[in-house]
Amino acid sequence: MKTATDLIAAAKSRIHEVSPRQVQDMQRSGEPVTLLDVRDQQEVNLGRIPGAVHISRGTLETKVESQIPRDAHVVVYCASGNRSALAADTLREMGYSNVESLAGGFSAWAESGGEVE
Repeated sequence: MKTATDLIAAAKSRIHEVSPRQVQDMQRSGEPVTLLDVRDQQEVNLGRIPGAVHISRGTLETKVESQIPRDAHVVVYCASGNRSALAADTLREMGYSNVESLAGGFSAWAESGGEVE
């Protein structure tokens, strides 16, 4: 049997993580990047990265295709970086080829001085 820690570690071994600073650099340089917030709605209500698309982790597989093209550069984030790793791995399995997870999640983003709304 696998634990949640095992599943997260396995997902992180298959995906690429980016730091908040790397994402901020992408935004400053004008690189097209879609930020995908997979937190629950009550978490989003407390603050989010401006312009992020919100799809809760629990509905990701059924909603993402209608909101984000498969060829988009997607950076997925959650609160701390665990759900986003699982979500990025799922998107990879669904054929999204340019997907990354925000290391440290929204918490790291806010701590790094990233813009929040």
